[in-house]
Amino acid sequence: MTPPARPRRRELAREWLRAVYPTAYVPLSPAEIEEFLLGLVDVIADAVQADPFTVDPVAVVGERLVKAHFNGPDTLQRTVEVLGRTLLFTPELEDVPQLPEKVVAILGSLSTSFAIAMRLDAFDQQEEIKRALMAAKTRAERVARVSESRFREVFSTAAFGIAITDLRGVCVQANDALGEMLGVPHEELPGRRLVEVFHPDDREALAGGYRAVGAGRVDRFREQRRLLGGDGDPVWVHLAVSLLRDADGAPAYHVTMAEDVTELHLLQKNLDHQLLHDRLTGLSNRQHFVTRLEAMHRSAAGGITLYHLDLDAFNVVNNGMGHAKGDELLREVARRLKTVFSDERAVVARIDGDEFAVVVANRPDTPKVPQMVERITAALAAPMSCGAALSTGIGVVDRPAQGWPAEELLRAANATLRRAKAKGKGQWQTYDRPQDTTSRSWLALAARMPGALRDSELEVEFRPVLDLASRTPLGRLARFRWDDLDHRDCVKMAETNGLSLKLGQWALREAAEAAALWSAGTLHFELSPMQSRDEDLVATVKRVLDETGLPGANLRLYLDTRAMLDEDGDNAEVLREMGIALALSGFNGGQAELSLLGELPVDALVLAPSVVDRLAGEEESLPHRAIGQMIETIRAAGYAVCVPDVPTPHLADWWAAKGADAAFGPFTGPPSPGYEL
Repeated sequence: MTPPARPRRRELAREWLRAVYPTAYVPLSPAEIEEFLLGLVDVIADAVQADPFTVDPVAVVGERLVKAHFNGPDTLQRTVEVLGRTLLFTPELEDVPQLPEKVVAILGSLSTSFAIAMRLDAFDQQEEIKRALMAAKTRAERVARVSESRFREVFSTAAFGIAITDLRGVCVQANDALGEMLGVPHEELPGRRLVEVFHPDDREALAGGYRAVGAGRVDRFREQRRLLGGDGDPVWVHLAVSLLRDADGAPAYHVTMAEDVTELHLLQKNLDHQLLHDRLTGLSNRQHFVTRLEAMHRSAAGGITLYHLDLDAFNVVNNGMGHAKGDELLREVARRLKTVFSDERAVVARIDGDEFAVVVANRPDTPKVPQMVERITAALAAPMSCGAALSTGIGVVDRPAQGWPAEELLRAANATLRRAKAKGKGQWQTYDRPQDTTSRSWLALAARMPGALRDSELEVEFRPVLDLASRTPLGRLARFRWDDLDHRDCVKMAETNGLSLKLGQWALREAAEAAALWSAGTLHFELSPMQSRDEDLVATVKRVLDETGLPGANLRLYLDTRAMLDEDGDNAEVLREMGIALALSGFNGGQAELSLLGELPVDALVLAPSVVDRLAGEEESLPHRAIGQMIETIRAAGYAVCVPDVPTPHLADWWAAKGADAAFGPFTGPPSPGYEL
């Protein structure tokens, strides 16, 4: 059976074929070349997935390419481009840990083995040249002009730079190719010590290599070193140094052959940069930042401080001015952040869309967090070149203890950033471990909630809604419960994880099925903000009533007040025409909320729980008198007032005295599951 990953590997091989086929003549058909490249793809993909990871198996890839005559001037570059692009986005490899670093290592190994194979292939030719040189030299001494002319032809037309030096290292002869590499006429090289044309940092090691060859300790050596061009720029070369002996076998000269590999070196360097840096801003990307964060956290004597930034309302620029202006703004933000931290030992990175991160290795003179945040805010507050100006939210992890993994540090910084942004725009906050622990527990539960709903772990309970004057039941209100979470927590959690609509639809059906069997009055059901805005609300309610048999007259829906401020009220009109009673929940008494009373067909208001909580623990005061006046005004306009979550009978009496019509909450006792009713 063909492995699932095989088709993708063959597709990669075909893409590789299309890239390298025009670069060299290979005496194979396209189908044969595809099979050959597929075998190399298998070697590379298996090496990426191997545990432990090692690049050794990939060394054969470059050798096989050269042996198969894929040795054109553009073959390696196109190979690196194809593999560098496709390996990072191959589904088979997307779960491989540290994939970018492994791909860089593998492409480096492939490039090295390709260059070595090319060099060895060339060196085979060079050995023939050397033997020809030896023969020519010997015959030149014995025979003269014929051999001399042949030697000159080979020596002068070789594509490799060639220098013959005496055993002291003084150049005797050099060809045109070497002169071109150095940017000087080759006639100027004889009489100079050859090591002088190499980079100062390489000279001592090279001198030792020449001595070892001259003394016979090694036959030859091959290394990658730097020449100094005429303009002072380094020229990277692969060297092959060997010994020429005279007719009697005694050491006579050194032969140095140099192959210019500057472009290959720059290609490898550029590839490393692209894989570890953000293309838009040039800053470190997330993978590179994680590596640097780990290293600085281990080594910084004064500890580190991690800043996580998220631009406020960046989508306003993208959507209003276009993505080109958005990209321009991100580049300018990157430049300003680098300027802010230019005097610090710091790494600035763009880790996602409009999110940036900075890690600072603290020194005695490093500004404290408030001063650094002030600098960041000031740097970004000035209008950008595109005319926009943005604030930013900032989460800070200051001097974390040793031992924290880099990903955990980033998670903590991100969690702190989200808490800062929840407070408004342009806010910042430092990491607080107890708060983070509580938040993580909450979010872990929120992540589990969809599974709990699927597995029927949530249940619907019912509380009586009482007439406060007579204490007689007006109906029952459906409430959620999940483990130790009460209704408020369940609703808040569902709004957090996006489950609100699905959970509300499930609960409405569960409650309607139970209420269809009652003889205990109306089912009261509080809609979440998302349900209140749902365009399919009417269809959902109608379907539930039809399937459960609950009459519309036995249902009262609580529409969320804040949600209805942004809606046109069409759903409410249709629901009322279906005979369903409506109320507004979460009512605070603001002017905008009061204006809804004349727009929506509601006959009751349910106060916001925060109002009840705020008044429960206070002595009689201005807010108490104000709520009484508001209730009196609302009732005079023909609307009933219901009070939620009343904790005690004493407070129920207090609300009755204020004029409230109905209430529900713990004062009536614990809620009841549907099967008990």
